[in-house]
Amino acid sequence: MMDSILAFINENLWLVLLAVNYGLVIVLSFFILLKNKNPVKTLSFLFALAVLPFLGLVVYYLFGQDYRKSKIFEKKYFLDNERIKDWRANFKLDQEERDDFGETYGEGIFKVYKLLKNNQKAVLTFDNDVELLINGEEKFKRLRDDLRNASVCIHMEYFVLFSDALGNEIMNILMDKAREGVKVRLVYDDVGSNIANSMKRKMTKAGVEHYAFMPVLFSNSTGKLNYRDHRKIIVIDGIIGYVGGINMAQRYDNSYDNPRYWRDTHLRLRGGAVGSLQSSFLLNWNFASNNEIEIEKAFFPKEKPQTERPVAVQIAASGPDTDWANIMEAIFSAISSAKERIYITSPYFMPNDAILTALATGARSGLDVRVIIPYESDSWAAQYASDSYIAYCLESGIKIYRYHKGFIHAKTMVVDDSFSTVGTANLDYRSFSINFEINAMLYSKEINRQLTEVFFDDLKACEEVDLARWNNRGLVRKLKESFSRLWAPLL
Repeated sequence: MMDSILAFINENLWLVLLAVNYGLVIVLSFFILLKNKNPVKTLSFLFALAVLPFLGLVVYYLFGQDYRKSKIFEKKYFLDNERIKDWRANFKLDQEERDDFGETYGEGIFKVYKLLKNNQKAVLTFDNDVELLINGEEKFKRLRDDLRNASVCIHMEYFVLFSDALGNEIMNILMDKAREGVKVRLVYDDVGSNIANSMKRKMTKAGVEHYAFMPVLFSNSTGKLNYRDHRKIIVIDGIIGYVGGINMAQRYDNSYDNPRYWRDTHLRLRGGAVGSLQSSFLLNWNFASNNEIEIEKAFFPKEKPQTERPVAVQIAASGPDTDWANIMEAIFSAISSAKERIYITSPYFMPNDAILTALATGARSGLDVRVIIPYESDSWAAQYASDSYIAYCLESGIKIYRYHKGFIHAKTMVVDDSFSTVGTANLDYRSFSINFEINAMLYSKEINRQLTEVFFDDLKACEEVDLARWNNRGLVRKLKESFSRLWAPLL
């Protein structure tokens, strides 16, 4: 009997494997449906499981596990809340709410501030000096000087850190400062980064404390290609902060001989907002290192920058450890409050239904809504998925521009005269609900003016998409877009 069974399996191996595959698919489908998650994301996984034998199971294994508010992140969320309360009490990180804030910036923008304050107790500080840094060559020039002048501590958290010419230079500076007695702490994402083992050993020997965020090991990788640390944070001596879209590798700096021009935007901050960046770093440091750091007063120095035009800044962080999709909700609230214009730059344009509807209804209501996206993405799947939204946007009155000078990676939005945001979050599902992200919310007419000038300067290197011409693209191209859009919640 056993021999006949084995003989049947041997003769019909693929049939047996397919039967096992779809048996697992049926069981998983019930579990997926019972989660009552976003229907679009649910259908994407069900589609993958149904039409991609074996591969669909791998996709679900790597990307389908949902740890939001459960297991490791449930504990992190609880502890983070307790730590933040203690830090605010001990270091007086909160500032008094200005009575004239709503009157100055408008009731709609005031709601953005209140939303973030209620969602995650995000502090709004009014005393900030904000410097807009265009492209890696500007950012890294300023950063090298600031790092070399550090005297107390350097805290760095990055999605991408490579052992190439630029990355090695920055890590060598970190090692030099550690040898001088500066406390240097580094968190890097284990999927996004690629640091040579020899460099890791050198940093350890020099005194640089460094940890990978959620390391991916073949023996323990379930769900860990999701929930990546997409943030780019640097805090120097608790006084200077950096946040924005520019990662740490030479391809992000056009002063190197790179094959492709890279257009990006970053911020250099001084003032109270740096304390919020510091808080976000320390929380993720505790999580990545699994070792709670002793908080020192030096982390939160009371130094008010000398600036003629102080900027109100609120730091918004979001991720699978937060109750709410803070950045997405703030962007939605800002779009909904717009009265005249909305200018968006995003390398990956795969908005969820809420954001897409808000933009479309705003444009049909007479607002000037413009979006810059890359002409050619660095991911073919993201390219086709993004392109699938263009026709609907154009029909709604949204103007779409495709940047052709190189790759535009900036993540910015300008709303009317007084609100803008610069940070790490793309306008896509992954940034809104999966990855750890951080954005600076800027309440400033001057910063809006600067970002608007940058936006129109970028338009010079763009081609505006014409609806009639766009609709004439080939059937094969349309099919690729529609197929890729099915995967948009997973990209």
